[in-house]
Amino acid sequence: MQLPLQVTFRDMPRSEAVENKIREKAEKLQRFYDRIMNCRVVVQAPHLHHHQGRLYSIRIDILVPNGELVVSRDHHDDHSHEDIYVALRDAFNAAERQLKNYVRKQRREIKAHVGPPQGRIAELNPILDFGTISTDDGREIYFHRNSVLNGGFDKLEVGAMVRFAEERGERGPQASTVQTVGKHSLAV
Repeated sequence: MQLPLQVTFRDMPRSEAVENKIREKAEKLQRFYDRIMNCRVVVQAPHLHHHQGRLYSIRIDILVPNGELVVSRDHHDDHSHEDIYVALRDAFNAAERQLKNYVRKQRREIKAHVGPPQGRIAELNPILDFGTISTDDGREIYFHRNSVLNGGFDKLEVGAMVRFAEERGERGPQASTVQTVGKHSLAV
């Protein structure tokens, strides 16, 4: 996918060489994160000062899902930014750092903590001391009376919501611990 890129020159003539360098650096950003929706770059050459040459100012706006990253490089003290290519390098390096941080944050959101599985009591057999849990994905999980925390087997009812820890049993999946889900239950 081609990155939508908009380049603007202010207080200076358009330069094809500079624009090509910007395009190259913007494509490199897309290698770090391929969901960039738009990238706007403004290159500005402020008026010439008496004591120094022109210090180029670079602004990069990167539109990403759920946000916008902005890099504004306007170094009044950094005379290396009299070279437009150095100013571009520094601005795009800052943009790359911001983009990497954004990607790290996105990945943490995706990796949401998943709690223990839940299901409903489908069957209870107090005489043989077992029951089964029906999960949302249609599986049946066996559990024994001793698996119910806090001796709560006799308080269970068919249809009650429970949390459980699953393990492999001799005859298929079974719950090693079972706990009711409700306002008075504790986390497993």
